[in-house]
Amino acid sequence: MRDIVVLIFLAGCIIAALKQPWWGVLSLAIFSYLNPHAYAWGFVRSLPVYYVLFVVVAFRAILAKDKQPLPKDWRIPVFILLWVYFGITSTQAYIQDEAWRKYLEVTKIYVPFYFTLTLINTRHKLYCLIVTIAASIGIVAVKGGLFAILHGFSARVYGPPNTQFTENNAFAIAMLITIPLLLIWQKEETRSWLKKGLLCSIPIVFAASLSSWSRGALLTMAILTLMLIWNSKRKFMAIPLVFVGAFMVKDYLPQEWFGRMETLETYDQDASAMGRIEAWTDGWNHTLEHPFIGSGFEGWRYVTMRDWHSSYVEMFSEHGFIAFGLWLSLILGTLISLTKLPKLTRGVNGMEWVAHHCFMLRASLICYMVGTAFLGLSYWDLLYHLIFIAVLLKKFVLEELDEKRSSTSLIKSMTINSQPKISAQGILQLQSKKIST
Repeated sequence: MRDIVVLIFLAGCIIAALKQPWWGVLSLAIFSYLNPHAYAWGFVRSLPVYYVLFVVVAFRAILAKDKQPLPKDWRIPVFILLWVYFGITSTQAYIQDEAWRKYLEVTKIYVPFYFTLTLINTRHKLYCLIVTIAASIGIVAVKGGLFAILHGFSARVYGPPNTQFTENNAFAIAMLITIPLLLIWQKEETRSWLKKGLLCSIPIVFAASLSSWSRGALLTMAILTLMLIWNSKRKFMAIPLVFVGAFMVKDYLPQEWFGRMETLETYDQDASAMGRIEAWTDGWNHTLEHPFIGSGFEGWRYVTMRDWHSSYVEMFSEHGFIAFGLWLSLILGTLISLTKLPKLTRGVNGMEWVAHHCFMLRASLICYMVGTAFLGLSYWDLLYHLIFIAVLLKKFVLEELDEKRSSTSLIKSMTINSQPKISAQGILQLQSKKIST
């Protein structure tokens, strides 16, 4: 039965992509993050449904008239250069078979972003993409949160099968990244019942993240909570709610959970933590000896025999400092862009939404930066979705700002031109009347 449902859903997505190509971009996001075919029990589970959908979207994108050229943003050539640089380091990788397999996998992640940048050509479409990503991860997150609450947080919550965040630690970070996206959806939503439902889902997603038993997620959760409180217009209500929620959850968390979290203070006595530090040290030392090419994809197998357990270490260890600089510039540059954009629209009537979008996207990106300091997720598609959503957001904001300025200038010029003109002779007559009186 599940197989039939998934096939019907896939057929619907294909028909939608053929009808409106940008709907295909949303469909790719659903199959990337929700991965519905992984929940089937039969033959559909092994079908390459994502690639079938990708081919359909690619074909339709070629024929589409309703698309835009690639935005003129410096992050796009840097992103392409980073992908090319991965190919260069792969030629020198220690484990050639694994390196080229990983390069092909990363390429499959990177290529679909072309459709995102060209087919998502309006602010409404961008909002729909944000909602789709938030819903795709949020559905599983709420399910996991309810499971965690019903089982007293005694069992760990895992992500959708066969995704980049199946593992509990990665899923915890993905859920926390999604919370600001859910708040963008909640802010723009007009249906009262859904607006309230989205707001109620936030503490459930927090509960799911707690039940991942991830120490990195706990740090990320603390920082996200502080950011959301800082941005809240009702801080005096938000702060007590956070304390009450923490106090209530504390009594339900098992002692084993506290024992795991306490290793944050005694990391030097924890074998897992010390193993990560040794891997980071090995990666750093190796990169100092090979600063331009690193060890190549999956180089940890040769350098340290431990997974990197950090996106930052993974990037500079596998591809050297140049690739690391390109990658980090995409993240930091996006943070700077999201900080500057609200200043451009401050006081502009009808553009109040920009500040909220920018803050929430920035919060998601900071969650990634904190959470993946302890997880090797530098090729994660969710990261690049955030970056390119920010690219498109900047494009649409600047376009809307130009339109408003043009409209204002036009109104001013029409007002000036519509004022009655007085001839020179009329001015002399008025002056003579004043003198006679």
